[in-house]
Amino acid sequence: MKNNRIVPGVVLIMLGIAFLLRSYGYLHFHFSNLFHLWPIIIVMIGINLIFANNRSTWSTILKVGVLVIGFGLLFFGNFGDGRGYWKNYSYHIDTDDDDDDDDNETTITKVEGSQEFNADYTDSVKVAELNISGGATTYKLSDSTNRLFTANTQEYFGNYMLNTDKRDSVYVLDFKMKDGKQSFNWDDDNKKSNTADFKLNVNPVWDINVATGATDLDFDLSRFKVRNLDLAGGAGAFKIKFGQPLTSTTVDISTGASDVDITIPKNAACRITKGTAFSSNNFEGFNKVGDNAYETPGFNKATNKIYIKIKGGMSSFSVKKY
Repeated sequence: MKNNRIVPGVVLIMLGIAFLLRSYGYLHFHFSNLFHLWPIIIVMIGINLIFANNRSTWSTILKVGVLVIGFGLLFFGNFGDGRGYWKNYSYHIDTDDDDDDDDNETTITKVEGSQEFNADYTDSVKVAELNISGGATTYKLSDSTNRLFTANTQEYFGNYMLNTDKRDSVYVLDFKMKDGKQSFNWDDDNKKSNTADFKLNVNPVWDINVATGATDLDFDLSRFKVRNLDLAGGAGAFKIKFGQPLTSTTVDISTGASDVDITIPKNAACRITKGTAFSSNNFEGFNKVGDNAYETPGFNKATNKIYIKIKGGMSSFSVKKY
């Protein structure tokens, strides 16, 4: 065998074994390690470039050894999400007007420390849209509130704001990092990272849009009426639990190097459309009905359905029932 084929061969073999073991549950690593350990990938590439024209046995052993060590760290390493912070001590609340008309728009902004953001609920709210943007944050949603929306945050960097508005008959909530800046902390104090804990009202029909970078997200939506969920994320871990679907509940997920875990009710009718090649998939209780399509038994006869579209890079996708 030619020496110049050994390295790419080892890479393909290790990737294939990793995906196979991950699919069958024997290897429990996070694809987000690719984000945290990107310097290792650069070192691996650099070593192989330096010795690209060296055909000696020792250089081949060195290149293969670097690959084995590098992939070992990527596959078996346990690394937290280090996120940096800029200490800021400003506080700002901006209200556009104080009248009670339907077009009232309110903005609340907060930097550093803990804060609660609220939007009030009225019986006239039938459909609500929640837009979330900003990375380097841990997002959680697991409880309900008598208000329309509540967010409890812990902030070490960035400038969060809540914008409320009404567009036609839809009440719109924009929760975002105002300046869009993110930073990372390379020390071991993982407690110093932004967190946001959301609560929603159970009465409206919800459209939820999430656009994040490096993020951990844990949403329990089982008690809410979700019509649409659109998630565009970078490297991270995303865990989402759905309740019974509406007539049509649409889920669109696009991520980078991430772990995505979705759970749906045991008797829910669901169709999955997959548009990604380099990913590990676990669709428990689904039948494959096409090259990239999976359905639960009896999907076509069901009245209420969940449509899930997923695509991403080096990601792990799992859809299970509870």
